[in-house]
Amino acid sequence: MYREPLESDVILVVDDKPSNLETLYTILEKVGFRVFVAQNGEKAIQIAESIRPHLILLDVIMPGINGFETCRHLKAKPALREIPVIFLTDLSETINKAEGFQVGGVDYLSKPIDENELLARDRRAHV
Repeated sequence: MYREPLESDVILVVDDKPSNLETLYTILEKVGFRVFVAQNGEKAIQIAESIRPHLILLDVIMPGINGFETCRHLKAKPALREIPVIFLTDLSETINKAEGFQVGGVDYLSKPIDENELLARDRRAHV
């Protein structure tokens, strides 16, 4: 059963592609989440420190520090360690999914994002 987002339910979406950010922002805001966005890992870490989201959706392949390295930085900070991270990846990308779990990710979502799957993964991250 779907749970309506609370006012405190804040999601940070990190992706270097503006079109992906727009899609995710639209889906999440429509159902009531407060959504913040970042286009790179460095900015994501700064935003996470200031807002302490309840969930981070993090693209794996980005210029600068990639999603796995960003997750390592997030998990190294005691105040951010418990925030669930769901990695975003294109179906065509070859990545080491085990590495994502080793650095602290809780799940993966494949792009293009399916709205129902996204909302189900949000619920699952909080079980």
